[in-house]
Amino acid sequence: MAEVFEVLDAAETLGSPVWVAGGWGVDVLVGRQTREHRDLDLALDARFEDLLVGRLETLGYRVETDQRPARVELAAPGRRWVDLHPVVFDDAGEGRQADLHGGFFVYPREAFASGHLAGRRIPCLSARQQRIFRRGYPLRPVDYLDLAELERLVG
Repeated sequence: MAEVFEVLDAAETLGSPVWVAGGWGVDVLVGRQTREHRDLDLALDARFEDLLVGRLETLGYRVETDQRPARVELAAPGRRWVDLHPVVFDDAGEGRQADLHGGFFVYPREAFASGHLAGRRIPCLSARQQRIFRRGYPLRPVDYLDLAELERLVG
């Protein structure tokens, strides 16, 4: 969990808005770590992407998978991975993230929420948005675990 906070702190020092997604995003909504995680998924304001990549590189992360503008994944030896999802916002606060096929994912304003982890308030994607993002690909066992946690949250 310390590495999650290190990455969040790095984004905060840059003034970069980020929202935790994926498995850690579920944990933030639930308020505790529910399982082991391979990576930390972060939706971020695309205007800060290069700055955050540079900051993470100073912490020992290196770009491992570059599928920009859709995503960029960084890894640090012996540590977790960080998967950045740059989101471009319009004047109304709705976001769009490029996908790998020339389309895009929509982040409506209500997609953004917050939760807590280890007593810290953390911006994250809403339970509804987390469920939407688990559609359209074959679910892995960890996705079923995450969906069960989200179901307990929203009933």
